[in-house]
Amino acid sequence: MKIKSVRGMNDISPPETASWQYLEETIVDVLSTYAFQEIRFPILEHSELFRRSIGNVTDIVEKEMYSFDDRNGDNLSLRPEGTAGCVRACVQQGLLHNQTQRLWYKGPMFRHERPQKGRQREFHQIGVEAFGFEGPELDAELLIMMDRLWSRLRIDGAMTLEINSLGQASDRARYRVALVDYLEDYREQLDDDSQRRLTTNPMRILDSKNIDTQKILADAPRLAEFIDDTSRVHFDRVCGLLSAAGVEYKINDSLVRGLDYYSKTVFEWVTNKLGAQGTVCGGGRFDDLIEQIGGKPGFAIGLALGMERLLLLVKAMDVLPDSLGKNVDVYLVAVGNVSEEAFLISEQLRSEIPGLRVEQHCGSGGFRSQLKKADRSGARLALIIGEDERSKDVVGVKFLREHREQEQVDRKRLMDFMQPIFI
Repeated sequence: MKIKSVRGMNDISPPETASWQYLEETIVDVLSTYAFQEIRFPILEHSELFRRSIGNVTDIVEKEMYSFDDRNGDNLSLRPEGTAGCVRACVQQGLLHNQTQRLWYKGPMFRHERPQKGRQREFHQIGVEAFGFEGPELDAELLIMMDRLWSRLRIDGAMTLEINSLGQASDRARYRVALVDYLEDYREQLDDDSQRRLTTNPMRILDSKNIDTQKILADAPRLAEFIDDTSRVHFDRVCGLLSAAGVEYKINDSLVRGLDYYSKTVFEWVTNKLGAQGTVCGGGRFDDLIEQIGGKPGFAIGLALGMERLLLLVKAMDVLPDSLGKNVDVYLVAVGNVSEEAFLISEQLRSEIPGLRVEQHCGSGGFRSQLKKADRSGARLALIIGEDERSKDVVGVKFLREHREQEQVDRKRLMDFMQPIFI
């Protein structure tokens, strides 16, 4: 029997990898203009890190983590998200003491849930975390930065920014009491998940997709009524900065996010182009998390981009560059006993024209079959070297994407001929 990949953990192969590289490079380019730097940390962490940060009564910790005991008896988990590991790394490496940090990371995350379009058991994120910034300016800057990214990717017309404020932990504690008091009268009418969350994590009920539950929530107490003045001023300033920058947003009172560590500003970028899996990017402030993981109290905010969903969106909107997947500029056709000359020409091209992508034909094959391969490669032109060209010390040049006559170029002039075309 053939061994197949684990369900929900997919291969990414050419030409698909070109689309991933384009997205990753565009995102990192935008992040670098805001002075963010890359951090790398392990895929595997102690399970307690996620229990302490995400929360024991979240779906992730209760049902979705890939956890196991190793040979030393340590309980370890594949990371289900990146923020906790990033904070742990920063605390452990001493990156937060009397410092500010602007960091980004990328890589796979793991959750054991039902695979579906845009949602896999191994999925990929690019995360952004900023530490040491207390004021609302960094909140707004992150959102303006993402708005700039959507414009670069030409998907800004499909994205909607939803924002909310969760206030402080004490605000949420008072709100939970009022929310539970209200919902208890409707317990039997709530969907099964909401009934369970009523005693474990009642604020997650606000995010229920059940239509009947949402009708019940229409008259429920609003979190905004319980938020302290400091959080309210902070949130109003974030909104004001977004408006000043021309970034449109919608205040969503039901937006709570799925992780316990958030406070104050939370946000999601959503789209209506992907059906139910409409959240492409989400995040918020997590000022309390640093202390929970063992560091000194500090300020922090971050976000994560779901790469699978982002790729689905750019494909749905047909905005990927046409050149993606075409990774050859020059295809060298070698006919007859001329392999040594072909190698020398290929290496000379790579040396003298930095970044030029050259594919040399290797193995057997006649002139016509090699030209067909050259055309399929997407190369702009084919260089032809055969025994006749070798005897004349020339190279044939056939333009594959332009209506130009085939030429013969003296070997000594080949670089002079090629450089204006590719530089």
